[in-house]
Amino acid sequence: MSLFRLDASILPGTSASAELADIVEAEWTAAHPDAPVVRRHLGTDPLPADAWAQAHTGALTPASDRSPAQRDALTLAESLVAELEAAERVVLAVPLYNFGVSQHFKAWVDLVIAGAPMGSPVLKAKPTVLATVRGGGYAPDTPREGWDHSTPYLKRVLADVWQADLTIVERELTLAATSPGMEHLRSLAADLHTRALAAARDAGSKRS
Repeated sequence: MSLFRLDASILPGTSASAELADIVEAEWTAAHPDAPVVRRHLGTDPLPADAWAQAHTGALTPASDRSPAQRDALTLAESLVAELEAAERVVLAVPLYNFGVSQHFKAWVDLVIAGAPMGSPVLKAKPTVLATVRGGGYAPDTPREGWDHSTPYLKRVLADVWQADLTIVERELTLAATSPGMEHLRSLAADLHTRALAAARDAGSKRS
């Protein structure tokens, strides 16, 4: 039994997505105190910016003709796939940035896809919790409804392509407490925070 945890916040000291993932992890480790937790933090230890291009072109090149950079990138991609395949539970902490996923998280996804056979369900039926947060509000009937291009993408990759048994824990309005102009949303933001913490505890205990 093992857990793989991936974080993608560029602000690890104040990460709202990490707060939710911490709760999921704590619930899981309470049930499995001796089980290993494998971690990867893309915000503090990003993958090489050119690795995906090298892995992609390397996969199209005969092994004997690959450059050292292509070989290294393919080795990296395969190692990322191995991390997912070796885990029995997965938790991903992925915030919304600029209406989508961050470039360093996208690089990780692209490398995993490059390291596995095309369309390979690397998380097939594997219990996976996605902890995702948004600084503003994107709910139906709000001014920015439809501007969240991160969550639909994450669902597509994790559930549809990789076939994870996916649970999503999400929180909105994380910037309301500190941002001028959002004062009127602070009560709602606090309520959403409380609900997200409860959802994280529930997800962690169910995934135990």
